[in-house]
Amino acid sequence: MKQPKYKRIVLKLSGEALSGKKGFGVDPDTLLNIAKYIKRIHEMGVEVAIVVGGGNFWRGRSGKGMDRATADYMGMLATVINALAMQGALENNEVDTRVQTAIQMREVAEPYIRRRAIRHLEKGRVVIFAAGTGNPYFSTDTTAALRAAEIEAEVILLAKKGVDGVYDADPMEQPNAQKFDKLDYIDILNMGLKVMDSTATSLCMDNKIPIIVFGLDQPENIVKVINGEEIGTQIKEE
Repeated sequence: MKQPKYKRIVLKLSGEALSGKKGFGVDPDTLLNIAKYIKRIHEMGVEVAIVVGGGNFWRGRSGKGMDRATADYMGMLATVINALAMQGALENNEVDTRVQTAIQMREVAEPYIRRRAIRHLEKGRVVIFAAGTGNPYFSTDTTAALRAAEIEAEVILLAKKGVDGVYDADPMEQPNAQKFDKLDYIDILNMGLKVMDSTATSLCMDNKIPIIVFGLDQPENIVKVINGEEIGTQIKEE
């Protein structure tokens, strides 16, 4: 078996990626397919932590006429639904998994405790971080950056639906948009590229955590990245 390039990773999955072609909710076939490839890298000896978004159910900015904090808390609960669904799919593939939430809900999942999360990873369990940071006004991208720094992950894999990397414009709207193979963190901030929000990008820059952005329409891309294939867009300090 090929030696993986990374030992410990944070895989950031958007909520939309779990909805498949439905565009809303969780598509069981898509979920199981993603779980299959996560199992592949897990069997390669990679310690896998996952951060899931909630956009397939609710986004904080969706709450018209609602205060932002309340809307953001609803978004955090949406990520818990996705985390439990992902846990079920992984355990159906015989991958030992733990869900940790930033908002305590002990009947559903463990509370987030950094040392416990690291211990789970060391014991070969996949850990899914849900409920964001537990604070409104912070995105799940920021959660991925924060948790990656806390557990000392080597890289963040940012798996996107519908795009295969970072472009200078929305490729869905502008067919001539230019794709970047490599970028510096500061390029993301200066050019206002919609990869991660500025807080998440700054956290990665301060802690020198590389980011690889790639398409999840082909879930086998997860394995390709772990094997060191240069796909998508690599973001790191030049």
